[in-house]
Amino acid sequence: MDTLRAMRTFVRTLELGSLSAAARDLGTTQPTVSKLLAQLEQHLAVRLFQRSTRGLSPTEQGRQFYLDARLVLDGFDAAVGTVQGMAGQLSGLLRINAPVGLGQLQLNAIVGRFLAAHPAVEIELILDDRYIDMVAEGVDIAFRLGGPLPPDVTGRHLATIPRFLAASPAYLQQRGVPRQPADLDGHDFVRFAWTPGTTIELHRGDQAIQVPVRSRYRVNNALAIREAIVHGSGIAACPDWLIHDLLARGALVQVLPGWAVGHQDFYVLTPSRRFQPLRVKTFIDFTVEQFRQLGGFHVAVPAPVASDQTNALFTSPYAK
Repeated sequence: MDTLRAMRTFVRTLELGSLSAAARDLGTTQPTVSKLLAQLEQHLAVRLFQRSTRGLSPTEQGRQFYLDARLVLDGFDAAVGTVQGMAGQLSGLLRINAPVGLGQLQLNAIVGRFLAAHPAVEIELILDDRYIDMVAEGVDIAFRLGGPLPPDVTGRHLATIPRFLAASPAYLQQRGVPRQPADLDGHDFVRFAWTPGTTIELHRGDQAIQVPVRSRYRVNNALAIREAIVHGSGIAACPDWLIHDLLARGALVQVLPGWAVGHQDFYVLTPSRRFQPLRVKTFIDFTVEQFRQLGGFHVAVPAPVASDQTNALFTSPYAK
């Protein structure tokens, strides 16, 4: 029996909850998964799963073996990564998750540069604005905008990103330039679809005010909002990273300079494991340096972020 393969199969089956899901994740067949689990149970002389019409559930022995097997597999992966790093070559698969707008606009190019520098590495970039379970979906690294953080992850705060109002010069020429926050009441406001309410909160120094806005157009994609305001659909609250290039070339202008719409925190997350493959650490370090060179990201020295007091994560690029 290939013990490491059987342990990986068991771990992914427990995490995903079914033989078919584990087979898809591991690139094999359901009968092969079933056979490996049976061999592992026979080798250990214990039952790892309770099988019923409703699916699989771990036994007490299965839950304990999962914790120990996870440590063994993580340690093995870390050892492999270390010796490969000593040889000057990273290898293996990285599964990375990020919000759609951030991924398309910024992260996609960074991934391309990393792949060019490390030809033996493979990357799956999964773009999704919803929060995913990193362990269940086998994700090694997740980038998140906003907070709080979910449980069972290790996080590093990468940047604090200002958010402000912006619109196209053509729209402002047609509808007028707001001179004070109350003037927004007469304008069209493009809002992220998941952001509730009919007001926005503006900040200037220690001052904070609630301003009513009219949102005839709501959309659930950051890049669509970016494109909509360029084409004159109205005013929107945008993080600096989303429109930094458009402001630089004059396609958009800031509305009510001096007033901000809060800020956005930017994190990189990994599953809470004792060991991380060297390719994970190398990619994170590479990415931090890349974001440091991009406009719109106020990247600080990364610091660990605890997540043991929270249970949700907002991935909207317009989350407060």
